[in-house]
Amino acid sequence: MISISLCMIVKNEEQSLGRCLHSVREVADEIVIVDTGSTDRTKEIAASFGAKIYDFTWIDNFGAARNFSFSKATQSYILWLDADDVFEEVDRLKLIQLKATLDPTVDSVTMNYHLSFNEAGQVTASLRRNRLVRRDRGFQWEGPVHEVLIVGGHIFAADIAVTHKKDKEYTDRNLRIYRKREADNEDFSPRDLYYFANELRDHGLHYEAIVYYERFLNTKKGWIEDVYSTCLKLGDCYGALKDKEMQIRSYFRALNYDKPRAEMCCRVGAYFLDNNAIPIAIYWYETATNLGMPQGLMGNVDHAAWTWLPHLQLCLCYDRLGDKVKANLHNEKAFEYHPTHPSMIYNRSYFAKVLPKESEK
Repeated sequence: MISISLCMIVKNEEQSLGRCLHSVREVADEIVIVDTGSTDRTKEIAASFGAKIYDFTWIDNFGAARNFSFSKATQSYILWLDADDVFEEVDRLKLIQLKATLDPTVDSVTMNYHLSFNEAGQVTASLRRNRLVRRDRGFQWEGPVHEVLIVGGHIFAADIAVTHKKDKEYTDRNLRIYRKREADNEDFSPRDLYYFANELRDHGLHYEAIVYYERFLNTKKGWIEDVYSTCLKLGDCYGALKDKEMQIRSYFRALNYDKPRAEMCCRVGAYFLDNNAIPIAIYWYETATNLGMPQGLMGNVDHAAWTWLPHLQLCLCYDRLGDKVKANLHNEKAFEYHPTHPSMIYNRSYFAKVLPKESEK
């Protein structure tokens, strides 16, 4: 059986740290907590779980803090989490089983990362991350913000999920770090350019975001998942700026890098639906429904686009064309994926009233 050091960086996490550490009981042989300046009960809570606690002076660099935490690990494998992450019970038991059976030649284990959920508790966004790594490989984190763990060798994809339960308000911290680096004329890696653009877009700074997305693409060194995503986000920026020509061009630009994905198809479908080109919208939404959920993608997956969303939009499209039978059919398919969605529930009531009248004609 392998041994595991859990390595975390924290600051003022008294609301979530206990929940996180409780979820790794019987898993972590060692808990390494690197505190970057807590003023609440974070250290006290960590100590109650037997953690080894180290202080790290914050230097606006998440990668440096994570590397420091890794340097304190002593077990054969390192598991990393954020304080607002947990292993739900089903995944905790899977992790215990993995610990007992993992081939020690495996250098890194990837796990699903569930990022958001709907009101029914279904996963709406997820990705995969290298989550458990062999300590003796000396893998390092790169990047001061949106840091990434650089791994190689024998990688195993586990059927285990880490669940993100964000409980802090969104801040402009990351944007401020990038702005300072920009003012200091620091060299930005392709990954820096991509994530700086994301921060700009998230703060509604669409013109600046476009500039940095283009700089990222022009490096021709970006990770394919980020490159594909950039084309879609460029389209969203142009859409927010009411530049329809560049919006649709950006969406189709993704096809330079990979085949159609549901996230792209739904955006293209929405573009044509907004422009009342309903038959074309139908084509793209139907394409999305025929793709099937992706397997093995490491990038962000919008579960709605791959399941219920295109069917709900097809319901709208066919209803506008007057084909209520097909509209109802797609609403029912969408309902199978998301039976608590208010639009689908309303549509069911609507079609229950109008379809009998249609059949009498």
